[in-house]
Amino acid sequence: MAVLPLWSCLLVGYFSVSLAELSNLSDLYPPLWKESPGQFSDYRVENGTYIIDPWVYTDRLGMYKILINKTATYFEKYAPENEQNILWGLPVQHGWQYRTGRLADPRRWTDCGYESGDRLCISVDSWWADVNFFLCALPFLAAVDSDIMGIASDQVMLLPPPKDQTKFCLNVSGCQSSFPGKMSQWIAFFQHLQSPSTSFDELLEYLWGAHTSTLDYTDKSLNERLEYLSKPEANFGRNWATAVKYLGASLFPTTLIRVHEFQKGLPSRMFVNGDRVPCISDFTNFQNTVLLSLNLLYKVDNSIGSLSLPVWKTLMKTHEARKLFLEFLEIILKIFNPTFLDMINELKRNDNLLSNNFKI
Repeated sequence: MAVLPLWSCLLVGYFSVSLAELSNLSDLYPPLWKESPGQFSDYRVENGTYIIDPWVYTDRLGMYKILINKTATYFEKYAPENEQNILWGLPVQHGWQYRTGRLADPRRWTDCGYESGDRLCISVDSWWADVNFFLCALPFLAAVDSDIMGIASDQVMLLPPPKDQTKFCLNVSGCQSSFPGKMSQWIAFFQHLQSPSTSFDELLEYLWGAHTSTLDYTDKSLNERLEYLSKPEANFGRNWATAVKYLGASLFPTTLIRVHEFQKGLPSRMFVNGDRVPCISDFTNFQNTVLLSLNLLYKVDNSIGSLSLPVWKTLMKTHEARKLFLEFLEIILKIFNPTFLDMINELKRNDNLLSNNFKI
């Protein structure tokens, strides 16, 4: 049961944030959000098929932007400005990867992703970029197949990377053939999203089920990409992938404000050899604390083997347990950062949120 206090410390670290004044939700959007495609007609068309290059940052971000826009109607009952859309976690995380240089060629054999070359280029050699590909392409194409996007399943094609093309699927039929289980889970999420009777918690359950299932595949298939990274960066990648599974088990609400704020605990640059957590001078105390917690969680997860995550999943099975856990975090937040809790409470009052479930 040692994982319980450790996990509490980890999530306390995530949410013990310094909250800046937010004048507009658009301030929280990923880099180049406004410049990215927002509708299918913004992409090139060939023979009635939309052609998207997911190895260009703005093209891939545009896939997320269309997904967020097309699903907005299903979340408008929860809060204004689509803030409660639980798909926000995907593009906001992708934006952090871009901003911190994690989509660039990790070995610097090319200028892909660098200011001195093609900054918008996404390198197929980047572990972060390849994992994110599946967390972009699969939900995007599953949404197309679920009739949410307003186009037929055969009307969109993704361009392949310059190498290792067989690792990736490029259209709805290809992804269904190569990853039938993963696609089925994403399609199930979108089907339940369209059902008026599906609760917010149920949506989170379907979303996280598809998300973590996708990560299970990438954990096994993309490990060789970690070898291209510095040792501390590779360790961080493993730590983060492990932590996401625990977050998923708690049905963490991946809404815009929450995801934006907790990402302040993630590193602001790539790790380099010689970086030693929690003593990295150009990282904040908050970042060093969160990174140390991620490292400890990974060690506990591996030392206990297959026990710690199932135990955590069992503890998080009931709505009451998850509510108690998030309320506990809010108490800690009030101690460490009253401003954050004030904003959460203000959102609850203004928008009548969290009446029966977690929506912030």
